[in-house]
Parts: sequence; structure tokens; C-alpha cells
Amino acid sequence: QSLPQQKLLTWLSVLECVEVFAEMGTARVWGEIGRWTIIVLIQLAKAILRLLLLLWYKAGIQTSPPIVPLKREQQQPLHSQEMEGSSSGKDQTYIGKRSSRVVRSLQSTPSLHSRHWGSPQQREESQSRRAEEMNQLPTPLGLQETIAESLYITRPLLHLLSLGVWGQRSWKPWLLSGVLDISSLSLLSDLKDLNRRERAELRRRTLLLLYYLLRSPFYDRYSEGRILLLLRLLADYVPGVGFVTRKRAPLFDTSPSLWVEKNQGTWA
Repeated sequence: QSLPQQKLLTWLSVLECVEVFAEMGTARVWGEIGRWTIIVLIQLAKAILRLLLLLWYKAGIQTSPPIVPLKREQQQPLHSQEMEGSSSGKDQTYIGKRSSRVVRSLQSTPSLHSRHWGSPQQREESQSRRAEEMNQLPTPLGLQETIAESLYITRPLLHLLSLGVWGQRSWKPWLLSGVLDISSLSLLSDLKDLNRRERAELRRRTLLLLYYLLRSPFYDRYSEGRILLLLRLLADYVPGVGFVTRKRAPLFDTSPSLWVEKNQGTWA
């Protein structure tokens, strides 16, 4: 990745980390007008950054979070040269006479913080596989796939616009957002030869469709009564569950969908 692309990913990651805090803080200081203003500005900035990555830098299917978190326990470097020097020519592995199992010899054991509880061959294979995954280029997108990704990127803005036109109690924003999500996934389903991160991102987007069951107005009309009934049944018949559900009853009575809307804006 080029340096400008890395900077765009960094700023996009910062926006995704602070957007909920910025929305809640603005709502506390300037009220509903300030809250919706900061929501529009953040979503507009995120859409511009993502469109730049998609159209200018050809970043392909963009993951969330934009920068994949570092798994430090898997980033243990190989110390092959150090081990060769410290072993003084002795073999680094030992093969069992009866089991034929390959184990590391005591002379070539690395320090505790970089120790890998497996054979050297397994460690080399896992590190080479991780390096290959990190160096994989994004899958090139055709016109259809570019349109699908653009729909997914602009969906929060279109949802905000529909909320301003039809109001928060209307079914039209809910339906519009759902149609855009499903259309984007349908257009991207024809892609083959996706790398591992892209396949995981498409699975994540598919699972996020379940959240539409907890969003107003669907939640207010259909899901709320069933969820509350299930919580009451669990509280009455499952020992220990009532201590949690009854303490949380006021939270559920105030509708989780309203909490999501108040704290996450457009669900982006």
C-alpha cells in the first residue's frame, strides 16, 4: 500500500473509533440538532474516504475495521539464524525412534516470549501462510462489483436522507437500507477467488442483516413483544437468569432499537 492510502485507512479507522463518542458528546452539549449534524458529517467523511479508496486506489472490498487488528501472539519472528549460531552445529530437531515425531531439541529452544508450541515445520508453514495472506492483493472489481461496493458505502448517507424526508417512524428508511444491503451482497456474490479477508467481510455483512430485526420500526411492531416474552420465560423457568433479565428490564422496555439509533446513528 502507498503512503497516501495508508493515511486514508488510518483516518477512516480513527473516525470509526470515535464516531459513537462524538455523537453522544455532541448530543449532551448541543442537543438533537448537534447530534444529527455530527452524524451527517462523520458519515459523509467516511463515505468520501471509502469512495477514494475504492475508485482511486482500487482497494476492492473494504473490511471493517479498515486496518486489521494486529495479533501479536501470531507475529513471533523466526530466529533461525540466531538458533543456528547458538546451537553450535547441533541439530535443531529430534525425531523419535518409535513414534517418528519431530520435536525441537533443547539446544535450539527460543526464549519464552517467542516460543511456539509446535514443530518447527508447523511454525514455518503458519508464518509463510500469514505472510502470503498479508501480501495478497485485493481482488479486482468489475463494473458490477464496483457499483455494489459503492451502494454499500453510500447506504448510510441514503438512509440519513430518507430519515430526513420520511421521519424516523416510517418504514421507508428501514426498507431502503435493507434493499441496498441485500442488493450489494447479491451483486458481490458472483465474485470468485476472493482472499480470506474479503470472504470474512462478506460473511460479516451477511450476518449483520439479522440486526434489522432489532431496528425500528420492525422492532417496535414485531420483535419487542417476542423478545420480552422470551426474557420473562427465561426469568421464570431458568435459575439465575431472572437476576440478570429483571435487572435489565427497564433497558429492554425502552426499546434497544432506540438505544442503537441514539448511540450509533445510521448503524454504519
